[in-house]
Amino acid sequence: MRIGFAYNQRPDDVVADTNGDHRTTFEPLTDDFVEWDDTETIDAVRNALSVFGDVVMLEAKDDFPMHLRDAEVDFLFNMAEGLSGPSREAHVPAIAEFFGVPYLGSDPLTLTVALHKVRAKEVFCQRGIPTAPFVWIESDDDLAALRNGHSYPVFLKPAWEGSSKGIAEANYATTATEAVERTRDLLATYEQPILAESYLPGEEFTVAVLGNGPEAYALPIIRYRFDELPDGALPIMGYEAKWMWDTPEADLDLLECPAEVSDDVAATVSDTAIAAYHALGCRDWSRVDIRLDAQGVAHVIEVNPLPGIIPDPVANSCFPRAAAAAGMTYDELIQTATRIAWRRVSGQDLLSLPHTGVVS
Repeated sequence: MRIGFAYNQRPDDVVADTNGDHRTTFEPLTDDFVEWDDTETIDAVRNALSVFGDVVMLEAKDDFPMHLRDAEVDFLFNMAEGLSGPSREAHVPAIAEFFGVPYLGSDPLTLTVALHKVRAKEVFCQRGIPTAPFVWIESDDDLAALRNGHSYPVFLKPAWEGSSKGIAEANYATTATEAVERTRDLLATYEQPILAESYLPGEEFTVAVLGNGPEAYALPIIRYRFDELPDGALPIMGYEAKWMWDTPEADLDLLECPAEVSDDVAATVSDTAIAAYHALGCRDWSRVDIRLDAQGVAHVIEVNPLPGIIPDPVANSCFPRAAAAAGMTYDELIQTATRIAWRRVSGQDLLSLPHTGVVS
């Protein structure tokens, strides 16, 4: 079997231009490649896939379409984040569909809607899945929505960034004046609409989901341990927490998995995550972020159909951590997702790898 492997590799010389101060002057993020993967992750995935056959490396840059066409692969393992724009995560799957190549993961429509935080929240609202109240700011003309009738505090986010780009502590606003000023900064910096949503004060979880249709299931849920963040930090998994404070040297224990919560809370969080997974039409695997409101109701923050899969446990990558709690090695996680996708597209099991007892 020939398996294509689509990825974006992070340049070695890219460094984020940020500082570690809490809620200080906003500095635009210059790390345009934070969503892309490093060499260690790419090598680990390639090694895991090699048990199925030949792995054809296909870096998702401008010559990708012709390389995919000429590679004549049987299946494409896609973890490419794309280059730019609100539909960037859909580019590789759309090209694969154009050439008739079956692939791992969600289709272009789901990837585009999931990346656009506002469009995703509109779907959740239509399906009756709890999500924080919100308004959408496209320009200065829309700023009146922040002054009239919106409750505070709010949290502000660029509409279609990933990996917590643009999610800084300074985005927490307690008044309309703060919100308007910060929104103007974000509009100018990211040149895309800004989501303003009511701030949810409860605990935050992330749920790794595997499977399709009624067979989709949640791995052990993760609770974020915000008490591990620096003193005075806002309890969010923003850019500072993910990329500045959570370093190997800091050795933060940010992920509690399985989450030490009641059975009722665990069931509610998992059920809400799976409902969001189905609402957006996710396939094979995705990670769903959930946060509780003041009354303990689980609200969907966002869905990540291209979940991060960094192999190093020190990196606190959520999907591998949840898989480990379920008894899977890193290789078994990659192979299980591949098997799930192959079964979806072919109706058959991949038999080249002996089963290890991992649910697939």
